Amino acid sequence: MTSATPADGRPIGITGMGTYLPTRIRTNEEVAAALGVTPEWIVERTGIRKRHMAAPDEAASDLAAHAVKSAVAAANIDITDLDLLVCATSTPDELGPSTACRIQARLGARHAVALDVSAACSGWLFAAKVAHDWLRQERHPGHAAVVGVEAYTKFLDPGDRGTSVLFADGAAAAVLSPVAPPGGFTDFRLGSDGVLADRVLIPGGGSRRPASAQTLGQGGHYIHMDGRVVSRFIREWFPRLVQEALTRNRLTLDDIDCVITHQPNPLLLRGLGEELGLGGDRLVIVGDEVGNIGAASTPYALASAAARGALRPGHRALVVVFGAGMTWGSALLRWTGAPTIRVAPATAPLPEVART
Repeated sequence: MTSATPADGRPIGITGMGTYLPTRIRTNEEVAAALGVTPEWIVERTGIRKRHMAAPDEAASDLAAHAVKSAVAAANIDITDLDLLVCATSTPDELGPSTACRIQARLGARHAVALDVSAACSGWLFAAKVAHDWLRQERHPGHAAVVGVEAYTKFLDPGDRGTSVLFADGAAAAVLSPVAPPGGFTDFRLGSDGVLADRVLIPGGGSRRPASAQTLGQGGHYIHMDGRVVSRFIREWFPRLVQEALTRNRLTLDDIDCVITHQPNPLLLRGLGEELGLGGDRLVIVGDEVGNIGAASTPYALASAAARGALRPGHRALVVVFGAGMTWGSALLRWTGAPTIRVAPATAPLPEVART
């Protein structure tokens, strides 16, 4: 099992969480009309009933800043107390600089080192591992904010059934800090298989295919996904990650109070949960109300579980992620019960930052 003890002897866990969803709701009726299907068709194939959509002037950093601000308030610290700010996203404000730097400037987190982690829908757990290990190496560990955020709807082809019904916008953040034993994270395991990298991607706009009239005409700036390959990947890796984590730690499913996972398709997740014997509220599913919000899906599910009492002090959560790349990972988290979960008001103002 991976050690979770920083220099001062305390494990690293979550001390505050915050979430943010844009005000605009993209209904199944709206999505279905563009696809030539019925709203019932969408529910029957995905389980998704609604999703949120960023405003034209809302970028990923704006959504993320709301979530981080709420998480910091929930942790009962000041934004200037952050030593590290890690952003996980597939939909950055720009190719450069990091979106984390935009968030840092927007919030005034002047003492925080800011950086991005790119691991698609697995990104938040990858970012949490970076923050966890960063704090663990500090002689006097402080606080790190880890945020997952996506503005997917800006990259959607409204006529593509395979993506338009699934993807949405949102952000969720956690503050990581030293916590009292036996709380905190243990047993991070992360992995990647780049052979499958072209199965889910935005092909246009990078150095491989720079933006041009041709890439625009070919729809290269939309999300492209091979749904069958992705579904097979999830069916293989979700149960495998669960079983391997249990085996490594000499646990059974009865020892796990809550399974927190990425939310690609609620219908698929429920079916896999039933096959594993995860009934009731133990497998947290929130995608039916927010869709697939990528790197924000897992922390949003974690915050939702804690907010509704499915995750209580002393509970052991198994966090499982998978995403484009392909990427995957898992970790155990002992919930301390300390954090308050805060949902940012949709109209909450953020400081204005001069942009060049």
